[in-house]
Amino acid sequence: MRVVLVREGKRAQGFDVALVTTDVETSPAEAVARYAERWAIEVGLQEAKQVLGVGEARSRSEKAVLRTVPFGLLCQSLTVAWYALHGEAEQDVRRRCLSAPWYRQKRRPAFAGTLVALRREIMSAQYTQERPRRGGTAEITHPIPHSARPAA
Repeated sequence: MRVVLVREGKRAQGFDVALVTTDVETSPAEAVARYAERWAIEVGLQEAKQVLGVGEARSRSEKAVLRTVPFGLLCQSLTVAWYALHGEAEQDVRRRCLSAPWYRQKRRPAFAGTLVALRREIMSAQYTQERPRRGGTAEITHPIPHSARPAA
């Protein structure tokens, strides 16, 4: 095994990260580069587990077990893609820094912040009243009484 201790160039003592690898053939620089490449994947998996609860479903059938985690990761990917296209990162970071003064160095929203923005958008769409479209299909403008609803 090899242990690689990494520190910022300006620090004179201590270290920031300790990497342990069983690949003793690679140089310490290669081990650090491999770690840096993998970091975004590890963060994404950790957020999927802790923020979205991926892997916590209580599925009983084999098919459900095999589908649950990929579906959760798909939901995470769709959330990130939606935020990249429609999110307002600067406003979200500014709002977070105002509500949490310890985030003064924050530059980008975390995944939890993108999820909050998506939930805010979904709720806004649900409760925003729009004018009916002209020339479109007929819309139900009043609730159907229980007596007229089909039995479940």
